This record gives sequence, structure tokens and C-alpha cells, in this order.
Amino acid sequence: MHKLNTDSIADAAPIGEPEKSLVDIGAAHRDSNLDAILDELDRELVGLQPVKAYIRRLASLLLVTRLREKVGLSTERPTLHMSFTGHPGTGKTTVAMRMAKILHHLGYLRRGHLVVATRDDLVGQYVGHTAPKTKEILKKAMGGVLFIDEAYYLYRPENERDYGQEAVEMLLQAMENQREDLVVILAGYQDRMATFFQYNPGFRSRVAHHIGFPDYTLEELTTIAELMLREQNYSFDNEARQAFVEYLELRTEQPQFANARSVRNAIDRMKLRQASRLVNEGGCIGKEQLVRIAAVDVRQSRVFQGGLDGEVGAGTASETQPVRGQEER
Repeated sequence: MHKLNTDSIADAAPIGEPEKSLVDIGAAHRDSNLDAILDELDRELVGLQPVKAYIRRLASLLLVTRLREKVGLSTERPTLHMSFTGHPGTGKTTVAMRMAKILHHLGYLRRGHLVVATRDDLVGQYVGHTAPKTKEILKKAMGGVLFIDEAYYLYRPENERDYGQEAVEMLLQAMENQREDLVVILAGYQDRMATFFQYNPGFRSRVAHHIGFPDYTLEELTTIAELMLREQNYSFDNEARQAFVEYLELRTEQPQFANARSVRNAIDRMKLRQASRLVNEGGCIGKEQLVRIAAVDVRQSRVFQGGLDGEVGAGTASETQPVRGQEER
């Protein structure tokens, strides 16, 4: 398990002798290398300032708790189970990964890995099937973070024969008895999670940190698109960038818009249109043409005609028809 560098902490002494129990918190902060991890989160995710601010405050609490222990102050282990609420594609899984890394770095988790699960991974389809499935997931997650997406699907009060309640009870037991070796993050839509906690007060009493993930603004979504394109060696020309802003204004008003996931899907379709255009044009082309996404590659989207982007024909699956368990975290 990772341990903090204690060089910045003087030898512990009785509480009545504070001058012998001095802590250089600035040095301890530098030694912890927390800023590097948090800066990585800033680089990975556009926007989400309230989320990032909360994670920084929580990281500070965890650091100070470790320092209190070093100088002999009695300190309870902070409750670390969390709830992440928000629409799909707002970065919940990425933040969970960084949270696991922070907890491992400060010695709160011995492994610091992330295990992502949904109802299908935890709940069986017949009597006696749920317990071994849930035990297996818990075993994989021990020493790290268990991220349960769409957690509200674990509980179905309308179905008396549903096996989800058994998984709920096992999770509650693990969250209480294994809290020194496991952090559980429950995630999903805010309104559905509120109902879930209402029907499952045991979860609410064990979850200390409720973090809401806001939707991205149009400007942030455009920045996300440009970052994604740059990573793939593509770029908008000026007209294409303006066309994409107009595309977002229309797309965000349609049902099941999924923030960064929808942006990524839109980019994939623009690349298809660009490739088709280049092949149809023929002739010799250079690197600049291979890189450039033109306005026509954006405006061919059905969104501009009031349709759904990616829709080919009747009955065709698209991002507007999500399958449970397939949400972008």
C-alpha cells in the first residue's frame, strides 16, 4: 500500500506539546503528488468545474486525515462511498477512475483499480444465481472502487419476484463490513437515483458524497469535439466549426442527447461523410485534405432536416435508442 512521505512531519508527541508535533502541510502536499493527479483530471475532462472543485476538497480532507494520524490524533476513516448523478456522457466513469487513483495514492485503497458493473453483472435470473454473481463482482473490486452504473435498476419494487433485492442486501453488507477495503460509487440519472435512495435508505446512510455532473455547454461540447478530432489527426475548417455549433444547437434539443458520447458519435459520422466525399471526388489529394472536416461533412446530418443523426431507415438503431446498461458514463 502506498504511504505518504513522512519527512515533512515532525516526530509525534503528546497533544499537550504541540511544538513537537508540527506538520509542514505544504511539503506534505507536494510529497503526495496530488496536484499531478488532479491536473491530469483537468486535462482529460473539459468543464465540470463543480465536480473538480469537490474532488480537490475531498483530496485535501484525505491528506489532512493522514497527517492527523501521523501526529497521534484519533481520526475515524472518512466515509468514502459516493453517488455520481447526471446525464450520460458527462465523465462519471473518468472521474471514478481518477478517484480510485487518488484513494490508492493516499493509502486508502490497497490496489486502486476500478470495476464497472451494471444490474446484469450482479443480479441472477433464477433462484440461487444472484449471490454467486454478486460475490464474484465484489471479489474483483476488493482493494479498489466498484462503480455501479444505472444503480436504480437493482431495485424493482413493482416486481415481487425480482432477485435484485438480494444483490442490494449483499452490497449494503459489503459497504459496511468491507469499507476499509472497498469504495462503492453508485451512478445514474439524478431523479431516478433520488427515488432509488428513497426506497433504499440503507444506501443513503452509507453514501457520504453526492456529486452532480452538469451537462456540458455548447462551447464546452465544441471544445470536446475539437480535442477528439485533434487526437485522431482531423480538424474543422472555419465553416465546419460554425456548422458544428449549429448542429449542436439542434441536436441538444432532441431526445436522448448524451453529451460527450453524442459528440463522439457525430464525429464518427462526419468522418464517414468526409471519406465518402474524398473518394467520390477522386484525383490526387494531400495531407491537408485528409485532415480537414469540411462544412458539407457536417451539414449532411439529418439533424439539419429535423431528423435523428445516424438514422438510416425505419427501425434502424441509433444513439437515440439506448439499451439499458449501455449508457455512456
